[in-house]
Amino acid sequence: MEDMFMRQFDFAPLYRSTVGFDRLAQMLDSAGGFEAEGYPPYNIERLGDNEYRITMAVAGFTKDEFNIEVKENSLVVSGQKAADDKQRVFLHRGIAARSFERRFQLADHVEVKGADFSDGLLHIDLVRNLPERMKPRTISIGSGSPKQIEAAA
Repeated sequence: MEDMFMRQFDFAPLYRSTVGFDRLAQMLDSAGGFEAEGYPPYNIERLGDNEYRITMAVAGFTKDEFNIEVKENSLVVSGQKAADDKQRVFLHRGIAARSFERRFQLADHVEVKGADFSDGLLHIDLVRNLPERMKPRTISIGSGSPKQIEAAA
C-alpha cells in the first residue's frame, strides 16, 4: 500500500525546472519518496542560462551560525543554533531554532559562486561553467578545392 502511495508522485517537473541538478531529481525519482523532515524549506530557481540560486528560509539564525561546504559534486549547508544565554519562557514557539544539515548533489561543472544572508533567507548562487571543449561550436564549411598535404622526405 505504501509503495502505491509513493508512486503517485510525479517528479518529471523537477527534470524540466532544475537544470544543473539532474542528479538530485534522479535520486528523488529512484527513491520513490521525499525527505520526511523538510527543514529548512528551500527554493531552487534559474536566474539565467547558466545561473541558479538556492534560497533557504532560516529565520532565527545569524550568518555566523551557518557552514557552507562544497566537496566534489556535493553542497552541504548546515546551521548550528547557538545556545541562548538567557532563560526565556515561550508561551508558543513556532519559529524553529533547531540545527540542520541539507545536502544538494550538484551536476558536473556547477560551482558555488557565493552566498548571502538577509531577512531570514540564505541565498546560495551557483553557476555552471562548461569547459570550452564542451560548449557548442559552429564549424564553417570552406569553399574551394581540398588542399593536398605533402609529406616531408
